[in-house]
Amino acid sequence: MNRRLRQAVVATAALTAGLLMTACQNGTDDSSSGKSPKGSASPVASAEKASDAKNAKSSKGVSGSFKNGKVTYLAPGKYIVSVPGKEDQQFWVADDTEVYGVGTICGEAGSKVDAPCTLDQLEAALEKGAVNADVEMKNGAATLVTERRAAQQDTGSGSGSSGSDSDSSSGRDESVVEGVNKGKGVNGTWFGNVSYLAPGKYTVSDMKGTEQQFLVADDTKIMGYDDICDAVNTGPGGEGGVECTEAQLEAAAKKGFSAEVEISNGIATTITDDH
Repeated sequence: MNRRLRQAVVATAALTAGLLMTACQNGTDDSSSGKSPKGSASPVASAEKASDAKNAKSSKGVSGSFKNGKVTYLAPGKYIVSVPGKEDQQFWVADDTEVYGVGTICGEAGSKVDAPCTLDQLEAALEKGAVNADVEMKNGAATLVTERRAAQQDTGSGSGSSGSDSDSSSGRDESVVEGVNKGKGVNGTWFGNVSYLAPGKYTVSDMKGTEQQFLVADDTKIMGYDDICDAVNTGPGGEGGVECTEAQLEAAAKKGFSAEVEISNGIATTITDDH
């Protein structure tokens, strides 16, 4: 009897030890090995993966032309262009994005040519309200933003004998730089007020106040009769005007003065202040 009792006790002890070991094993999860239990992945990690996938998908960016669009402000450096019949398209601008205005972004509303604008001017204009413009994009970034005129204007410029620099193929007037580069810059003679636009770029207005942009070159002859630079004895029998420097022209144009400007292919050949 004692022997059977001892055998029962030993069997009971062995069974108890086995149950304890099984319980310990079942209670051990993957946390000890640094792994999360199946089905309990971190929500932060999942969100990061989703964001990475979205970024990877959009890394190519959108390329194309968005004509007859309306551009609105979204955030600093980021905008939206809306084109009838298409979904709104977001885009951003880069340091080399070209921007041209015709009175809203920058420039004069009555100008026959597009004025080159800065990115700051673009942002300031769009913060005030939407602007009708065409946008050219490459990989999601705008390469060109061109404000559209409310209506096409007469292609004649100023009082010049040949003042048209309109690009009929694109349906908009070219900037003076585009015209010069293509050999289609404006030609003629203008009498009006000369104003500074940017280094090497000026405008001359006609009697109606319409401004014509032009460039100056190293061989542009600048003649002053006290408006651009000081001249001596310019009255009857005097020596007449003196040749001025471009720095003197720029300083005078920032204040404004009247002059006769002869232009060939968008570049002034002669500038003579009124005397």
